[in-house]
Formats: sequence, C-alpha cells, structure tokens
Amino acid sequence: MRLFIAINFDGQTKEKILAVQDRLREQGQGKFTRRENLHLTLAFLGEVPPGRVEAIHRAMDHTAISPLSLTFDHTGRFRQEGGDLWWLGLGENEALTALQQELAGHLSTEGFPLESRPFAPHITLARQVRLTGFPCPKELLGEPFSTQIHAISLMHSQQIGGRLTYTELHRRG
Repeated sequence: MRLFIAINFDGQTKEKILAVQDRLREQGQGKFTRRENLHLTLAFLGEVPPGRVEAIHRAMDHTAISPLSLTFDHTGRFRQEGGDLWWLGLGENEALTALQQELAGHLSTEGFPLESRPFAPHITLARQVRLTGFPCPKELLGEPFSTQIHAISLMHSQQIGGRLTYTELHRRG
C-alpha cells in the first residue's frame, strides 16, 4: 500500500486553491491536480505492508492536534525535465512545523524511515507544466488566503480506473 499522511482541506479552501490553479492553467498546459486530490503532505511513507498500518495509526494518535491557521502566500516551481512542478506555498508557520516534527518522531519510534530533506510545506497544483510565458507570481496567487486545520489523515494512493486516487484510511483530530 502506498501511503502518506496529509492535511486535507474543506471545500471553501479547495475553491481558493483551484482559483490559483486556474490562473496557472491559463498560462500553459500540464497535468493539473484534481480537486479531490488537493492536500498538504506531512509525511510520505511510500510502500507499506498492510500489517504495518496499525503502527501508523498509533503514531498519528499520539500526535497532538490543535487547531492551527495556515496562510498561503506564494507560488513556486520545481524545475524538472519534461515540465515543471508548480506549487502553492505557505508563510512561515512554527505550529505546522512542530506538528510535522512531532508526527515524524512518533513515526520514527514505530520504525518508519522518513525523508531526510527539510520539511517544505506546499500544495502541488500541477506537474509536467509547460508555460507559454512566465506568470507574475503575485498575479498567479491573487490575494493570500488562510484556512483553519483541525485534523490530519492517513491517505492511500492508488490508481483506480486509470486515475490517481487518494482514499482516507484514518483521521486524527
């Protein structure tokens, strides 16, 4: 099972994210993240045997979840051969970083190796993007916006009917 732990968003927040995505779509082409797949990854676990899922539940259940505010205030891209990955980024957020670090600590205690690179919270808007021009980052973002977070979710990533589909397996908060 291909698994990750993420923050999912309410419908109103997804609409704001989609507005940013639509402005990017006007600038070129790519593989745009579907509405139902918009999320912010806290921990990518990769392929996990089904028998280890309960250990992930324990790690999540030991992680303190307090309401926190996220503010999306910039866009960016990771340059890649075959087209860039464009993302929506957040301002500095100590509470989010603390949540991610606590979760990572509990996952590590349960024997899950995590990525060593620093946590860089973002929402993937599109992959393999090729633009006709280069959009002004402020115009692409529009106005910064915020949302409240109250939960984290264990997500199962799989191809269903030729589509990448994320299914929530466990929720904490």
